[in-house]
Amino acid sequence: MAKKAKGKKPTFFADPQVDKLMGIVMALAGEVSVLRERLNTVERLAESKGVFTRQEIESYRPDPHTAEEREQWRTEYIARVLRVVHEELEAVERGETTPESYEEAVRAVSS
Repeated sequence: MAKKAKGKKPTFFADPQVDKLMGIVMALAGEVSVLRERLNTVERLAESKGVFTRQEIESYRPDPHTAEEREQWRTEYIARVLRVVHEELEAVERGETTPESYEEAVRAVSS
């Protein structure tokens, strides 16, 4: 289960929506960096042990079940990445912020 930080979130930009967008970008950058290193390690180990080659990875096509599992994971991943936007929408629905704030957040992550 993902942990949530306690206390007020630090701000770095005058526009809080930019801070939210930057949080999304940095979360993605961290995920990509770790995954890239681990994948590179797996590929190198597998190739050095003759398990499979990098070319076999490039030419691999998933079967329908695997493709479905990957789509499920992708959907959940996008939800985690866009958590900030979803939280803003929930705040609008609870009446804690204005719809304009939500629209600004959506514009910030859409552009």
